[in-house]
Amino acid sequence: MSFFRRMLLVGLIGFHASITHAEMNIEITEGIESAMPIAIVPFGFQGASGMPVNISSIVNADLGRSGYFKTLDEQSMLSRPTTADAVRFNEWQSLGQNYLVIGQVAEGAGQYNIEFQVFDVYKGTQVLGYRMASPPSELRRTAHQISDIIYEKLTGIKGVFSGRIIYITSQSQGGNQRIHRLQVADADGFNPQTIASSPEPLMSPAWSPDGRKVAYVSFERKTAGIYVQTLATGERQKVAEFPGINGAPAWSPDGQKLALTLSKDGNPDIYVLDLSSRSLTKLTQSYAIDTEPTWSPDGSHIVFTSDRGGKPQLYIMPSSGGGEKRLTFTGDYNAGASFSPDGKNIAMVHGNRGDYRIAVMDMATRTVNVLTEGRLDESPSFAPNGNLILYASRKGGTGYLSAVSIDGKMQQKLVFDSSEVREPAWAP
Repeated sequence: MSFFRRMLLVGLIGFHASITHAEMNIEITEGIESAMPIAIVPFGFQGASGMPVNISSIVNADLGRSGYFKTLDEQSMLSRPTTADAVRFNEWQSLGQNYLVIGQVAEGAGQYNIEFQVFDVYKGTQVLGYRMASPPSELRRTAHQISDIIYEKLTGIKGVFSGRIIYITSQSQGGNQRIHRLQVADADGFNPQTIASSPEPLMSPAWSPDGRKVAYVSFERKTAGIYVQTLATGERQKVAEFPGINGAPAWSPDGQKLALTLSKDGNPDIYVLDLSSRSLTKLTQSYAIDTEPTWSPDGSHIVFTSDRGGKPQLYIMPSSGGGEKRLTFTGDYNAGASFSPDGKNIAMVHGNRGDYRIAVMDMATRTVNVLTEGRLDESPSFAPNGNLILYASRKGGTGYLSAVSIDGKMQQKLVFDSSEVREPAWAP
């Protein structure tokens, strides 16, 4: 996708596709060769009303789709222990399992008490034991938290199964009418909720650092405006609606400011808006197109996309402005930067000879590593653990979401039934 078409997407037109907003299925397209065999036994249950959520099934799905684990099918299990004294390690050794997860759920007064254990099958020892309580309404999130705990214990990497993602869809209403929706869902695609909807395009969603608010661009008044919306209450404020382009909002790490792309003075430039005082500071002054700002995690710098060198490349400057320096030199096109949480890497859209793929730059060495093989990959967003990157892709005229590990060894395809999605962002 050309840089100038991307600018149209940011500030002038919407992305039109026939889209529904069904739940998401996740397919592992490439897993880790050394994926660890693990058996998650169905959890036992004690109670009168029945368990509204199958916790062990969710844990099984989470760990399986991570690409780092190879889960055992329930039909292949020789037994289904729910307590430590019922575990026969030789059975699980014969099935080639490295780890075993068992658990129990007990219904209490207005809550569910959950206990689970993880065993090293070949050592015959417990490596993790945990107890927790959950109200009925939070059982699915609690299951994801269990997955996070197990994942981090066995891999040393922080889990992200209990996180959330935001994305944009649009649905045909017949004729040329479409409804555009900004939606938030669990990381596995369940529990999608519409945050905003409009017959005019919505785009460029960005999470606040505390995950409580979202900034986005809406054309509901026929011109581009930038809004900040509180998720819990639905309350929103219009923070920018200047003549021309109002696009690409990006939160400062302290949540007090937004970096924006505005063309109110002529060419698209980078500005910073103080959300309390509504004062506006212009950071770039160029005859080129400057857009897609993103803050470094410590707030000291902003990386942005500019074609001032002839082709779209990434540039970095102090967040107070001035001293712009070019970051990228390889490839015909580098744009849409996203910092890793630790600031050590930048994900970007890397274009070369008409292919647009997701790449990562090591900020220390400036080495660029291309991670994906798609021809139209864009909108990279780091997961909070810095190990996964969520992005949008297109193939055969269909748009979908994908995720790739920072080393490129694990890839997922996130498929919405009969749907297309775009511009994903992982919650902090």
